[in-house]
Amino acid sequence: MNGTRKRVARRIHTSPGIHFNELVRVLDLAPGQVQYHLKRLCSAGAVTDEQRYGRTHYYPPDCDAWRRGALSLLRRETAGDVVALLCDRGPTRPQPLADELDIARSTLEWHLDHLVEQDVVVKERDERNHVTLALVRPTETARLLREVSPSSPARMVDRFVRLTDRLLEDAAGE
Repeated sequence: MNGTRKRVARRIHTSPGIHFNELVRVLDLAPGQVQYHLKRLCSAGAVTDEQRYGRTHYYPPDCDAWRRGALSLLRRETAGDVVALLCDRGPTRPQPLADELDIARSTLEWHLDHLVEQDVVVKERDERNHVTLALVRPTETARLLREVSPSSPARMVDRFVRLTDRLLEDAAGE
C-alpha cells in the first residue's frame, strides 16, 4: 500500500463515518486522487462505504451496523446538536429542542426521523399521546458524540460551504 493510500485508510480508521468531501478537505488531496484510493481500499476490504442520506460515508470493516448508522448522523451538525442536547438533558419533548436549537419543528422532525430509523433516538408517547424523545443507547451515543464532535473551525468551514452552495444554487436558478 502506498503512502497516500495509507493516509486515506488511517483517516477513515481514526474518523469512522467520515464522508468524501471531508476526506478531501482534511487530507488536502484532489478529489480524483481520494476517489482512486477509496476505490482500491474498498476493493481490498480495508474500508467499507455506505450511502446514507445523500452522502457516502467510509468506515473500518469492523464497524457494526448500529455504529455506522449513528456515526453517519452524528457527523451532521443539526443531528449532532439534537443528540448532544438529549445527552445533556435526558428525555425531552420536541418543541423545547427545536426552540433551543433555533430550528423549525419540521427540520427537527426530519433529523429525528433518521435518528429513530437508525435506532439512536426513540419517541415515547404518554397516555395523552405527548411525545418525549430519549436516547436508545445513552452511554454509547455520548461516547460516539465525543469522537465526532467537530472543532469550532471545522464547523465554521462546514457552515461556509453550505452557505456558498446555497448562494450558487440561487444564482444558477435566476
